[in-house]
Amino acid sequence: MKKKLLALSLSLAMAFSLAACGNGGSGGSDSPSGEGGVGEGKTVGIAMPTQSSERWIKDGDNMKAQLEELGYEVKLQYAEDDVQMQVSQIENFVAQQVDCLVIAAVDSGALTTVEAQAKTAGIPIIAYDRLLMDTDAVSYYASFDNKGVGTAIANYIVEAKDLEAAKAAGESYTIEFFMGSPDDNNAVLLYEGIMEVLQPYLDDGTLVCKSGRTSFDETCILRWSQEEAQKNCENYLSGFYADEDLDIACSAFDGFAYGIRSALEGAGYTDANWPLITGQDAELMAVKNIISGKQSMTIYKDTRLLADKAVGMVNAVLTGTEPEVNDTTTYDNGVKVVPSYLCTPVAVDKSNYEELLVDGGYYTAEDLAG
Repeated sequence: MKKKLLALSLSLAMAFSLAACGNGGSGGSDSPSGEGGVGEGKTVGIAMPTQSSERWIKDGDNMKAQLEELGYEVKLQYAEDDVQMQVSQIENFVAQQVDCLVIAAVDSGALTTVEAQAKTAGIPIIAYDRLLMDTDAVSYYASFDNKGVGTAIANYIVEAKDLEAAKAAGESYTIEFFMGSPDDNNAVLLYEGIMEVLQPYLDDGTLVCKSGRTSFDETCILRWSQEEAQKNCENYLSGFYADEDLDIACSAFDGFAYGIRSALEGAGYTDANWPLITGQDAELMAVKNIISGKQSMTIYKDTRLLADKAVGMVNAVLTGTEPEVNDTTTYDNGVKVVPSYLCTPVAVDKSNYEELLVDGGYYTAEDLAG
């Protein structure tokens, strides 16, 4: 990895002194509030999409721990990717008269009715990582630069495969795309970031997508399903790569990379012809796969930093101060432009995972050796 990618980590390095994660959360447990904090006597409801992905568990735990440290009571719920379950959970939060809601949506556009109920009840809403669409009830949005995630993935491919040299030599690489869920606005922005960088190489033939599936609609995978990513990859390999290797699997998520790995192993790929595989979220399994050579890179999104920004927003709206934002133009949800704080994504591969993840305290060497 070139040093310019390492430079992206500098903005995160100052944030590594954040609070430690709390106990693992599952749907529905109430937590005792701290004593004497600014949040004493107030309750925050946190609605997370699923526990099937490691990153959402960390997100919930980190927010819970930091809010409790400020004295808030925290109610944490996971919807297991069930839209109606999440609607019911948020309805219950409204009925319980929580003071603020933090929502990472299963389906970003499916919560408008219950969000309106929260607004009527005077409950402010912070959108967490996934923008809440088609509603004026959302006050603020905390996320990573989602288009920047796509740009970082694409730039990694450009550099790792030296596409400029391949273009000059008249050479080409095969590529297939595995993009995020169509009901997640982040997935659209990530795709836009990828294509902004890679489309010229597709246009001039340096990159060749033999399936022909390059649009978002053709490559998106509902609910970020690992199983669907594996099925898609199996179909690509059998239908288009019987006589030629797949060189690049442009994957938007670590879970997709696991499914792609299984499909490749089933098709007989070995270290000799293993393709470049990208990912996102720096899940523990993904980092282990990077170390072993089964995944090329991932995007590190420090959930401690994102939780810190979301907690700051909650605390600000509940204490009558202005939350920190750094974007007031980008995130139009169809009804309003939502003031946002965007954290910086960082590309991680075998060359820098120790510096960023181990030295940064995100994982221990023992975690990665286990």
